Amino acid sequence: MSTQLTPILTKFWDHPTSWTLATYEDNGGYQGLRKALRTEQADLVEMAKASGLRGRGGAGFPTGLKWSFLPPPDGGPRYLVVNADEAEPGTCKDIPLLMAAPQFLIEGMIITSFAIGCNHAFIYLRGEVAHVHRRVQRAIQEAYDASYLGTDILGTGYNLDITLHSGAGAYICGEETALLDSLEGRRGQPRLKPPFPAVAGLYARPTVVNNVESIASIAPIAAHGADWFADMGTEKSQGFGIFSLSGHVTRPGQYEAPLGITLRELLDMAGGIRNGRSLKFWTPGGSSTPLFTDKHLDVPLDFESVAAEGSMLGTRALQIFDDTTSVVRAVSRWTDFYAHESCGKCTPCREGTFWLKQIMHRLEAGRGSQDDIDKLVDICDNILGRAFCALGDGATSPITSAVQYFREEFEAGMHTPASELFPPERSTLFVKETQPA
Repeated sequence: MSTQLTPILTKFWDHPTSWTLATYEDNGGYQGLRKALRTEQADLVEMAKASGLRGRGGAGFPTGLKWSFLPPPDGGPRYLVVNADEAEPGTCKDIPLLMAAPQFLIEGMIITSFAIGCNHAFIYLRGEVAHVHRRVQRAIQEAYDASYLGTDILGTGYNLDITLHSGAGAYICGEETALLDSLEGRRGQPRLKPPFPAVAGLYARPTVVNNVESIASIAPIAAHGADWFADMGTEKSQGFGIFSLSGHVTRPGQYEAPLGITLRELLDMAGGIRNGRSLKFWTPGGSSTPLFTDKHLDVPLDFESVAAEGSMLGTRALQIFDDTTSVVRAVSRWTDFYAHESCGKCTPCREGTFWLKQIMHRLEAGRGSQDDIDKLVDICDNILGRAFCALGDGATSPITSAVQYFREEFEAGMHTPASELFPPERSTLFVKETQPA
């Protein structure tokens, strides 16, 4: 396996007008679509399966297999919905991709829609990113003007429309069934499954819901072939992915590399931990995944290896924290987020995240009790696997892993505030310079 960067989706992000159709076509854009439109639909589904592409939104479910779950055509509509509701703390790959090269997503959507027999596709975009909405809407219009969208695409008789929809800023709508409810105009809350979206999704019709990066990866796969993609990565986690390094790292940013690369290798490329400090803890897949420490620097970042070490690859949001950081304070902030974003539909998540928040605040302030740590773990155990969706599970992951690796810091929360043990000004990323008098 190569440990070099593989700039594919990020290849021309540094171009002055990377987001335009002209730049995309100059870099081989829409060649995959031309090949796909001459291919049988069933063969395109098999291509996605053979490539080994797994969902890039967190769960890692095989993309082609998800497409194959759709029932046989019955004459009614079927839909493709792209989940662009990227709102988890630390996760920041889809929004930069949509800003820098949105045509990757649009071409991938056309190929996917053709493969599954869809004539109307949707992009569900995070509500706060108005600038991204404008960028993607312009890209969609460029595709219409070039006859890549609309009626009789490239003279093949295939028709497709894409609708861009902005959500209202609810993190819960990143869960696919809550997203579908929101798209239909209802309050975004997870649905009871089954039925699954492949059978009864948007407007109770067969629907494929995929992440932005998953669908964007279809375009280069169609252009270069399934074997080309499968040759990258590891045996079971094939292909490339965008690794988002943020936090206490010298050169934060997006690093596109084969799955199986290690954090140590990525940190070498990113200039290491800032100011020569040492790594304390990090997230392999965003704030909803169990924490790793400096002992996990050489764990291959693929689905199987990360899971074997007790965490999840998730969205490959690598948040890096050095030794100036209070793990109690960091986890407390994440817990505030999950308590705020719980939709309230199910009791374990609604009540559990509220009590986790109260206990974390006490420990952070140095006012914890002797029983608080065990109570934290007990509440987490009562949430895990008992909520409607993964938000409840995600809220427990940083807490249980932090207690596992840094219990002494939680015990210190019974008598000393985190701000005394780890002064916040030492871990801040951006220091405000004072102006001379």
